[in-house]
Amino acid sequence: MYSDLMSTPERLIESTRELLWERGYVGTSPKAILERAEAGQGSMYHHFKGKPDLALAAIRRTAEELRATAEGVFGGPGTPYERIEAYLLRERDVLRGCPIGRLTMDPDVIASDELRAPVDETIAWVRGRIAGLVEEGKQQGQFAPGLDGEEIGAAVLATVQGGYVLARASGSPAAFDAGVRGLLSLLAPRTP
Repeated sequence: MYSDLMSTPERLIESTRELLWERGYVGTSPKAILERAEAGQGSMYHHFKGKPDLALAAIRRTAEELRATAEGVFGGPGTPYERIEAYLLRERDVLRGCPIGRLTMDPDVIASDELRAPVDETIAWVRGRIAGLVEEGKQQGQFAPGLDGEEIGAAVLATVQGGYVLARASGSPAAFDAGVRGLLSLLAPRTP
């Protein structure tokens, strides 16, 4: 499953990332991690203090990857609206959901300040990045002066995360796509 060139700690982190996305924290047992990582018994405890330490490394890696992907769009070319549009329309595995959003539904992650921190930080970062784009668009006259960037950032995140839930519930990405199209039509630049 993994490259022979990948170190054992890397295989453990990647396996944990996948399992957290698929099964959540409780459903991710050390045995499942070791099997997926093709690592020997005791490897986890040799490289990590235990499951919480490994889960934290996996969550941080997922958060970093999500931010890098989003920043590639937010910092890319185009008007503020076009960058928000590109973020909303970027390719996603809609039926699988969001690996960070999935963690917000996990009571064990939410109960742990340490495990929850990278989740909270990532959500706040995305919201803030969108808010900045809205403010930039307002300065350019692209968005109505009365729009609140923080509120729009929250609305974009709610649309994406809610779209995942609706798509999974229906078994079709159509619900996600409809939510995105609706939000984009509400945000469409004003025309003189």
